[in-house]
Amino acid sequence: MAKYLASRALQALPVLLGTFTLAFVLLSVLPSDALSIKLSGSGDSALSQEEIARLRAEQGYDDPLPLQYVRQLGGLLTGDMGVSLHTGSPVVSMIGSALPHTARLAVAALLVGVTAGLVIGSLAAHARSRALRELLMSVPPLGISFPTFAVGLVLIQVVSFQWRALPSGGTDGFESLVLPALTLSLPVTATVAQIFARSLREVLDQGYIDTATAKGAGRLRLHLAHAVRNAAGPSLTATGMVIGNLLGGAVVTETVFSREGVGRLTADAVTRQDLPVVQGVVLLSALVFVVVNLLVDLTYPLLDRRVTLTEATR
Repeated sequence: MAKYLASRALQALPVLLGTFTLAFVLLSVLPSDALSIKLSGSGDSALSQEEIARLRAEQGYDDPLPLQYVRQLGGLLTGDMGVSLHTGSPVVSMIGSALPHTARLAVAALLVGVTAGLVIGSLAAHARSRALRELLMSVPPLGISFPTFAVGLVLIQVVSFQWRALPSGGTDGFESLVLPALTLSLPVTATVAQIFARSLREVLDQGYIDTATAKGAGRLRLHLAHAVRNAAGPSLTATGMVIGNLLGGAVVTETVFSREGVGRLTADAVTRQDLPVVQGVVLLSALVFVVVNLLVDLTYPLLDRRVTLTEATR
């Protein structure tokens, strides 16, 4: 296990380095920067060109790009992501303050989405009526086709404004989490349901299922003890990919529902071209993908004992 984890850690380093490099290059070619935006909008337009040049030199904007890259990479290796060019706060503390809000939203959306997806997929796979099976199988593509922001706006209009059942925004309390979690869970539900239903149908057509049925296995036991475990592999992989995408969905969801979190922090940083904050969030996203993929690989042998850790990485 230790050897496997060390191998995966070494594989993750090029991914994180490539993500950091790509983000640095893309953000460096922007026509403006956070310092220019801050000076133009903070009443400092009366500053002389010499004073502006001095501020740019203090922030390192006048240094060659390779030197800026090496300096930022060195700071990253020591756990220093720099400071926000807009607020002056350390990027690590800003992300640390916003991350718990996004984590609660992502976990709630994941639980709702995976549970609903497994239920819909199971019903679709076991439905004896062809019309009902086709109806259930049409739900996932319909769910994927709806934009996240549109679903959020509809829920706000109906549930919050018309029914007055739940708050339309905010970050305080469980009630404020319900609508954003439902909105963010829709793509998760659609993806898991679609993949799980197809995998389950393929497993149910296998010969060992007929053998278990001939031995007297009941419908529930057949589903839970034999079919689900073997059909869960593709769904597990899809869930791992969806978890990584939840951070991107949180940007839209937290903006629509006026919630604090990494998504809201990202939107503000992009608007202000606050490069250190944007780079910090991009690295966080890459790290989430790496960790989630590792957890998925570690879970595979638990579902299928024929799969080893070495095989799971192929």
